[in-house]
Amino acid sequence: MFIDPIAFHIGPIDVHWYGIIIATGVVLGAVLGTAEARRRGEDPEHGWSMLLWVIVAGVIAARLYHVVSAWGSIYAKDPLLIPQVWNGGLGIPGAIMGGALAIWWYTRHHRLSFTRWLDIFAPALLLGQVIGRLGNFVNQELYGPPISQCGTNGFPPCLPWGIQIDAAHRVGSPWDAASFPVATTHFVPLFAYEMALNIVGVALLLYIGRRFARRLYDGDILLLYIVWYGWVRSFLEMYRTENWFIGPLPTATWLGLLGIVVAGGLFIVRHRMGWGEPGAWMNRTTSPRAQPDETDESDDWDDWDDPDDGDEPFPDETAPSSEASPG
Repeated sequence: MFIDPIAFHIGPIDVHWYGIIIATGVVLGAVLGTAEARRRGEDPEHGWSMLLWVIVAGVIAARLYHVVSAWGSIYAKDPLLIPQVWNGGLGIPGAIMGGALAIWWYTRHHRLSFTRWLDIFAPALLLGQVIGRLGNFVNQELYGPPISQCGTNGFPPCLPWGIQIDAAHRVGSPWDAASFPVATTHFVPLFAYEMALNIVGVALLLYIGRRFARRLYDGDILLLYIVWYGWVRSFLEMYRTENWFIGPLPTATWLGLLGIVVAGGLFIVRHRMGWGEPGAWMNRTTSPRAQPDETDESDDWDDWDDPDDGDEPFPDETAPSSEASPG
């Protein structure tokens, strides 16, 4: 069973499911980003204001990344396909770079913390990626080999369930409909694998950002996002056949591994060297939920979450203990 990629028509205009799904991902990600901005004492209006710039820069960069990666097999033959974003084809690495550039420009212009806003956007972006991958299902893209091929021909093992792909969406792949009939062949749904892994990633980023808030530096959540998605992308690339290669590995794998090494290494080094202020957003916010009572003479607040306290359990990092609460 296949889904018509066109959801409905408005006069002569075709409204595609892909666009609806991407828009839904943007909205849900923005809602999460709003909650994160408030929690960190930032004005959510700045987030909504920079969202338009992030979307525009992210989509352009994502499309460019995809076009370059598929230039020889698709776009060199028909350049008119380049602007047809509704048919799918957005590269996440490009979206990350374009979006980060837009956030840098906006925060620099408005004198805001660039790294703090990157932390706000990181889990929101990952949630948007989860929703957006449903568009790959509708467009019959981002799939791996037939599940019968898993564990052979260099492909890793896979789960014993898959999706059907019609003949028109196998052009350029080695899985022609004559040898692998549409009715009986099921392919690895890489988009579903990525959705599941990124749902875990969103939960981890939100959990770590709260439980260890007083130990984290601005920018740490972004670094953890890069490590997580770098691992996810590098792992899933092992199932793909139509890749943009640099040397022996797909370009996305190189970028994923580079992200793991650089972001993971920077995370470790900056904490070892003290290149940052632990819990910086909590120290500067005026929210009563994040500030101790200045009239309280007790020093419990300072000792509440000492980074050197060993194995002491952490309470909820987003709210002070009852001893330090006003009143």
